Amino acid sequence: MTTAVDVTFRSGTGPHAAECRGTFLPAAGAGGTGAGGPGASGTGTGRPAVVLAHGLGGTVDSGLLPFAEAFAAAGYAALAFDYRGFGRSEGSPRQVVSPARQQEDYRAAIAAAAAQPGVDPRRIILWGCSLAGGHVLEVARGRDDIAAVITMIPLVDGRAAAAAAARQHKPTSLLRATGTAIAAKALAAAGREEPRLPLVGPPGSDALLSLDGYEEAYTSVAGPSWRNEVGASIGTELGSFRPGRHAEDLADVPVLFQIADLDRSAPPHAAATAAVAARAEVRHYPGDHFDLFDGRPCHESAVEHAVHFLRRRVG
Repeated sequence: MTTAVDVTFRSGTGPHAAECRGTFLPAAGAGGTGAGGPGASGTGTGRPAVVLAHGLGGTVDSGLLPFAEAFAAAGYAALAFDYRGFGRSEGSPRQVVSPARQQEDYRAAIAAAAAQPGVDPRRIILWGCSLAGGHVLEVARGRDDIAAVITMIPLVDGRAAAAAAARQHKPTSLLRATGTAIAAKALAAAGREEPRLPLVGPPGSDALLSLDGYEEAYTSVAGPSWRNEVGASIGTELGSFRPGRHAEDLADVPVLFQIADLDRSAPPHAAATAAVAARAEVRHYPGDHFDLFDGRPCHESAVEHAVHFLRRRVG
């Protein structure tokens, strides 16, 4: 196993600028710069690097490291990072999800990964799960340094997710959540602190993720830096979060979609539609949203398929 290194990089501009922190794992057997490895393509000055980010409210120590460690063991460098305001990263307000800021953080993380010793800066691989599974589709567009994209249990269409939520929750719960989100957005716009909601909780609670089994599944991978709360205003932004609309822009980039066919949070049909537009490879798993994480039924298959994809398409 390679030795993990703490990495710090700056993201954002103006009052929202802050230091992000991540964990970098050098590729096993890389031997420093210049170790391209058998069959490697690109500049020949280093190994490809996988940049990993979590979904809604997630942190590096909440399920990302097992994936990063698997990539590093397979010969790919890996950088897993926390968004501003989450986990070990700095920035305020804390625990507030902004898709635009998170994508900005992802771009800064790409630059940080490319600058690490032993990394080929022209062969960056993007990996994201859930909300970040949508982020990677957006961040990869228009870049020539992205060698591949892996999007796992991706949220690619906020409207489809809202429709699924409407079928799974009582109308009164949805109305209450909508009102809370609108009020939180108004407070934030006025420069005031917005209320926080639990990220996961039991069925019937005010948590954003309250389907049966989700609390147990999420907390089973949660690490010490994870906090079970997010700003309530995210409810006003998810409806317009639709990175799948531009998936055809990635038709020339190797993309792997890993879809949980029983996913109750990120609709699998929306992910499949985006995968077709991107001309992507697709792997299906007989599980729900969290079942591809470490310790869950589909984890080993998900890791095996991701590594196999990279060996074939990146080198």
